[in-house]
Amino acid sequence: MSGLQHNTIVPDPSDLASLKGWATGLGFSGLGVVPLSQEWAQSDAVTRMRGWLSQGFHGEMTFLEHHMPLRAQHDALLPGARSVVMVTMDYLAQPEDWQQREAEAIDRPTRAVVSVYARGRDYHRLMRRRLAQLARAMVAAWGPMGHRACVDSAPLLEVELARRAGLGWRGKHTLLLSREQGSMFFLGALLTDRVLPASQPIADHCGRCTACLTACPTNAFVGPYQLDARRCISYLTIEHAGEIPQPLRPLMGNRVYGCDDCQRVCPWNRYAKAASLPDFDVRNGLDCADLITLFAWDAATFKARHAGSAIARIGHERWLRNLAVGLGNALRVAVNAAPIRAALASRALDASPLVRSHVAWALAQGDAP
Repeated sequence: MSGLQHNTIVPDPSDLASLKGWATGLGFSGLGVVPLSQEWAQSDAVTRMRGWLSQGFHGEMTFLEHHMPLRAQHDALLPGARSVVMVTMDYLAQPEDWQQREAEAIDRPTRAVVSVYARGRDYHRLMRRRLAQLARAMVAAWGPMGHRACVDSAPLLEVELARRAGLGWRGKHTLLLSREQGSMFFLGALLTDRVLPASQPIADHCGRCTACLTACPTNAFVGPYQLDARRCISYLTIEHAGEIPQPLRPLMGNRVYGCDDCQRVCPWNRYAKAASLPDFDVRNGLDCADLITLFAWDAATFKARHAGSAIARIGHERWLRNLAVGLGNALRVAVNAAPIRAALASRALDASPLVRSHVAWALAQGDAP
């Protein structure tokens, strides 16, 4: 059966219930469907994204600008695309009191704080495989269809699509929020040329709360729903390849890979759910590791420990750069500075100019007033 024939099928309301059942069995925590139309290219979401790019808030993430035409035209990603199935997958290994535990970790200067989502296995491949399984279930039940699974692997406006799919609302920190799940979940998309029954969006429940905006250590939010990625710690430690701007380094504290502060303070994240899959269990003790220990890893250790992890993508050099900043901030307030100085001194002559410059800055923090 051709894609065109699929597109003429009137959606069966029971299809949505079937999809949700299959998705739950695959470890997804939520599912919704958005119909795609030619009007998408003129939607407010596309207009806002273009405005955000025009202000340069994307920094070095030039791929966002290059791929913008594709974000406005789903047919370019999947010919004849008519629906997108949006899914969520919870990733908290230990949801009980997680906000308090993360706050305590930030208050320990020598602790290495890694974003919660990155402490387990990389979600990209895992979710793509399970979306492919979901597609196979759809084909088995309903017949052949064109489809494409996307997990940060295609230029989609995932948060907006998930909002339209009824999986939550867009928080002022730009992330998707749910009353049942908070925001501690991943998003995935399955484009299909099959017409499916649409889910209904839900209302915004942020009210007057601005906790996420004021909690940002680097003041990266220029207003509600407006993030300047160039100041965001997640951008600086993951996407940014070069020198971290010196004025921002003291504000990073001990956050060495990503940042969860805007999510940590969100009242709705009291309801964040535990991951249903063991893949997101903490690896390498990254929920309680110290800066000095991680700074001692050589390239081979980094590669071995982070195999299958999202952290692997930044490479050993940027890993050391980030840790050097954390050590410099710890040195500034340390009661016992000797171990920190010794760790930094061990890489003062590192082969990487990027590492050397950040180590030099970090050592100088011990002399800061």
